[in-house]
Amino acid sequence: MATGLFGGTFDPIHVAHLIVAEAALDQLELDRVLFVPSAGPPHKPGRKITPVEHRLEMVRLAISDNVRLALSGLEARRPAPSYTIDTIRELRGELGGGEALHFVMGSDSLVQFFTWKEPEHLLAECEFAVVPRPGFDLASADPRIASRARILDAPMMDISSTDIRERVREGRTIRYLVPAPVSDYIATKKLYS
Repeated sequence: MATGLFGGTFDPIHVAHLIVAEAALDQLELDRVLFVPSAGPPHKPGRKITPVEHRLEMVRLAISDNVRLALSGLEARRPAPSYTIDTIRELRGELGGGEALHFVMGSDSLVQFFTWKEPEHLLAECEFAVVPRPGFDLASADPRIASRARILDAPMMDISSTDIRERVREGRTIRYLVPAPVSDYIATKKLYS
């Protein structure tokens, strides 16, 4: 079995996240992509983040119609900060050593990879798939990760959770930027306003 791990804040999850997951399923020939929302991302200190229970529910709503997409609350159960290497080790314990793990990330994360906790161990534990983002230049990444990362062919979409939160605060539409159930949830729970 081959699993893609898609970590992030998902505050909120949006259609570009779903397009990336689908590209990973297809191009990496994965059995599933596991969304792993972070309770307390170490690279976003001091930023106000929506409570993890809301972010978990928005991911659950967004992926509910695709049996090859799954949600893990693993990082949400751990105290912050949450590190990718700890997640990988815990998943290895749950899944067993025979499962191929592919960590899916944006190119902005690729450039910062060697600032992460235990990056050399991460390289030994899983494969990496990278989604280009606007302004991405593979040459700016450390060759130790760049040479091992598989670049996914996905539409380059300039959609961000930051922009979506701002749109909600301003009373602007987020239709087609997030799945309809996520938009409804944001409105019902009065998130970001």
